Amino acid sequence: MSSLPIYGLVGLPLAAVILVAYQAATGDVSMFNVIMCLVGVVLTEFGITFAYHRMVVHKAFEAHPVIKAITLAFGSMAFQGPVLHWASVHTKHHAHSDQEGDPHSPTIGGFIHAHFEWLLEMNSKELDTVVEKWGTRYKKDPMLVWFTSTFLFWALLSLIIPAVLGYMVGGWHGAWTGFLWGGLVRIFISSHVTWSVNSVCHFFGSRTYTTTDMSRNNPIVGLLALGEGWHNNHHAFPSSAVHGLAWWQIDPTGFMIRLFERIGLVSKVTRIPESLMQKRRIDSQHTALNVQTLALTEEEEVLEEA
Repeated sequence: MSSLPIYGLVGLPLAAVILVAYQAATGDVSMFNVIMCLVGVVLTEFGITFAYHRMVVHKAFEAHPVIKAITLAFGSMAFQGPVLHWASVHTKHHAHSDQEGDPHSPTIGGFIHAHFEWLLEMNSKELDTVVEKWGTRYKKDPMLVWFTSTFLFWALLSLIIPAVLGYMVGGWHGAWTGFLWGGLVRIFISSHVTWSVNSVCHFFGSRTYTTTDMSRNNPIVGLLALGEGWHNNHHAFPSSAVHGLAWWQIDPTGFMIRLFERIGLVSKVTRIPESLMQKRRIDSQHTALNVQTLALTEEEEVLEEA
């Protein structure tokens, strides 16, 4: 991960958003492009939440190989890095959440740093070190290794597809606007939604469960990030396949996991017993000193029951 691609990841999509805003103001916008952009956001974001995050990092369930491959492809198309890199950084985040060593803690580095500045500061050597230390178990999965090695193909394919679809609808002008909306604008939206989990959800929202960090549940990010915004729930119970632990907490990714489980495409889904959730509620009699021990004990209990 060199500086140039990362600056491009931040700068080019922003430039595209400014350009399409101008085009929209002059009437040069089509519903086809808007829909294509939104569909692309949902599919690639789902690849991150379902595959990269809950399936790979937290092993919250096991997916049929076909579902695993499709969602890893979607995750790769999100332009958030190869799965081995993403998983390794996220593993380090959980190991040092809001403490020294956390790659993107807003309580240590500030809101902007947690949102995207940390990406600009992470060079190839640092990333290699993170992968070497935190990514060993991911390297044992041949499918993860393959998708990591073919990341560039999937990333470029996610730009080519909307351009081709745009060309089929509106010729070369359609190809250009399709590339903008379905490619760069889509990347802008999905990236900032994911980054908001790192930044917004450690600053704004409510805390239901006791954790050693400042993770918070934010309903807006919860909806936009397909359930990832119930971040306090997630940090309290990282192995949980469902992040929306209350009936009213909308978790589209969790819903899809349940649906896939019903039709046999997902198995070994990790669920948190109600008794453990009650233990971790903030209104219970736990102090900050015993939270870490409690969290580790309960996580072991959940894994044993799974």
